[in-house]
Amino acid sequence: MPTPGRLRVGVALGSGAARGWAHIGVLQVLQEAGVPIDIVCGTSIGALVGAAYAAGELDRLEPWVRTLTWQQVVGLIDLKMGGGLIEGGKLVEFFRTRFTDQGIEALSKPFGCVATELATGREVWLREGPVIDAVRASIAVPGLFTPAVRDGRLLVDGGLVNPVPVSLCRAMGADVVIAVDLNWQLMVRRQRIAGRAAPQPRGGLMDALLARLRWRTPATADVGEGARTAAVDAPSLLDVLTTSLNIVQWRITQSRLAGEPADVIVRPMLTDIAAMDFHRGAPAMAAGRKAAEQALPAIRDVVGG
Repeated sequence: MPTPGRLRVGVALGSGAARGWAHIGVLQVLQEAGVPIDIVCGTSIGALVGAAYAAGELDRLEPWVRTLTWQQVVGLIDLKMGGGLIEGGKLVEFFRTRFTDQGIEALSKPFGCVATELATGREVWLREGPVIDAVRASIAVPGLFTPAVRDGRLLVDGGLVNPVPVSLCRAMGADVVIAVDLNWQLMVRRQRIAGRAAPQPRGGLMDALLARLRWRTPATADVGEGARTAAVDAPSLLDVLTTSLNIVQWRITQSRLAGEPADVIVRPMLTDIAAMDFHRGAPAMAAGRKAAEQALPAIRDVVGG
């Protein structure tokens, strides 16, 4: 509990797939600087990192993320063509065997995460029950992970409705909210990589699938008088899906933060980290540390420390 008279400080950790390892660097800097964190909220990958932090397990998560290889990422993938490419059972079991889950209510800090009800599009706040089940619902990226089932409802990624959960932080009692926005450069990154050749498969099971999804075919372009067929670099299924989700995340993030502003926003530079680059934890965490260090004066100003 915060000292009487002290402002209650919350962190809102945003969605962003593999870019979310930057949250670890941000939280480490806040810890080292002595910034008190009373409430932890997260969406998608922010829910995963936030849950580890609220459980006091960040020091165990960090070395695993730092040494995570592409082969290990592939090993956690269980393909299922129906409702999503990945079932998610292997990932859930991995965390169940390594972390004790006594429920959200037993965490050392108040924690909540965001999911989206698939049938209605309604924003769902998960603040009780098994931690791993709540996180699994929050990270269920449509088309990639199969939806999670909770209380008879199908839940998918919370980033569809609330990518940076400032509102949840406020509702849980935070007087000051430090938000971490991983989506602010999404379209900048897209512009930078446009025209680059698709990377070669790395040899794993997921790589073989992604290699197929990246296959491109010539497209017919009607150029008016004297229409002709031109070979163009048509986007793959994966490109269309990820870019569309990026657009949604980017625009919703801008809109939500404008209407529900945080007191301080930390924005790591992550233009070179792709959505599935989970094996690049070290540079993502370094980017998070740098952004948090730059934001420390503003954080201290609003926190009062």
